[in-house]
Amino acid sequence: MIKEYITTPTAFPLAKDRPWDTIARLGGILDAVIKTLGDGYEIHDGVAIHKTAVIGHNVTIKAPAVISAGCFVGANSYLRNGVFLAPGAKVGISCEIKTTVMLEDSAMAHFNFVGDSIIGHDVNIEAGAILANHFNERTEKTVFVYHEGQPISTGLQKFGSLVGDGCRIGANAVLSPGTLLKPQTIVRRLELVEQDSYQP
Repeated sequence: MIKEYITTPTAFPLAKDRPWDTIARLGGILDAVIKTLGDGYEIHDGVAIHKTAVIGHNVTIKAPAVISAGCFVGANSYLRNGVFLAPGAKVGISCEIKTTVMLEDSAMAHFNFVGDSIIGHDVNIEAGAILANHFNERTEKTVFVYHEGQPISTGLQKFGSLVGDGCRIGANAVLSPGTLLKPQTIVRRLELVEQDSYQP
């Protein structure tokens, strides 16, 4: 499944098929990745930041996390519960990112929330867009994805989106939990994407 969405090679060890497998194991994956990093990184208490990365004022990064070469993280942003930013990834001011892999040369503007998601290469997320990861309103909270018209249980109560390479997500758009975006998809400003129609 992942190969249909992430078509550009990456050094990050994504699961071979199901994206939620990567999300479920992301903490352990990052711990292993950190052990392989070279001298270009400064590593403290499970947070690895490349010496060429730019980290703004009042940024909070909680372990485990890897901020790769050429990354930018804007002021007042909050990265937690396992975050990987691949080379050239950019995070604007006052964003919150939780349990997420953001691949090469992707960017989010500012005031975004991205939870339990995989973001492909060269993705652009405009200001205020939300990649939601939890069905607060449902009694049965397990997240399903729809792949080739079939519902598939992730087995997780928190899973956000798999965003394919080259996607564009407009300002103040919302991607509901379980969203799968094929490469080059455009989500319009203020649009709600809600693919999981399962209702208990």
